[in-house]
Amino acid sequence: MIGSVQQGNLMTDIQAMFSDPHAVAKYTEGPPRFVPGYNSMLSMAAILLAERAREDARILALGAGGGLELRAFAQAQPRWTFDGVDPSAAMLDLARQTLGPLASRAHLHRGYVDATPEGPFDGATCLLTLHFVDAAERRRIASEIRRRLKPGAPFVIAHFSIPDRDDERPLWLSRYSAFLAASGVEPDKAAAARDAVTNHLEILTPAQDEAILRNAGFSEPTLFYAGFTFRGWVAYA
Repeated sequence: MIGSVQQGNLMTDIQAMFSDPHAVAKYTEGPPRFVPGYNSMLSMAAILLAERAREDARILALGAGGGLELRAFAQAQPRWTFDGVDPSAAMLDLARQTLGPLASRAHLHRGYVDATPEGPFDGATCLLTLHFVDAAERRRIASEIRRRLKPGAPFVIAHFSIPDRDDERPLWLSRYSAFLAASGVEPDKAAAARDAVTNHLEILTPAQDEAILRNAGFSEPTLFYAGFTFRGWVAYA
């Protein structure tokens, strides 16, 4: 949730959700249950960053509220430092709690992509966030991140991204709903989650997501993760 353009009721609802004390308190339980292979995806993201980032790298994380990816990266690389950006003060407070003694290595900034320090950074991530903003804002975000990265630095993203051929999208969304139910989500809530994704998120195709990276000046966008309705790429500044 890091775009700077609010998209009507959707962005208002999202901001309210990530400011609700009950929702925030339970947030860290969500991604491992709702995103297939979530913890492995974080491990892969850390590996991809480390391929080109130095041992004392400075890493940018957009949509860093909650702190799960910051904690995973900090544990994987004991000399990295981080700048995390998120518009929700409550989620940033949760990130500090999640990081615990690792919090001294992270500078947390409240705001959207424009609140991001200029860098230059040795790598960047934007995980489970870009599906909350439209295509035009994604292009702007990608360009702003590219501008803040050192030449050749990796950018790792992951979010909803679904093929749009014939009846393929409804099939993948049905599979996502089934995954939620298999993860212990009540069937009616799993169906509601599918409806919310279908009706309220602007989900692009993998080809469109890769095109945004290329148009922003990134090279070699490479798929590294796929979990039903989610895809993840690494690309280079």
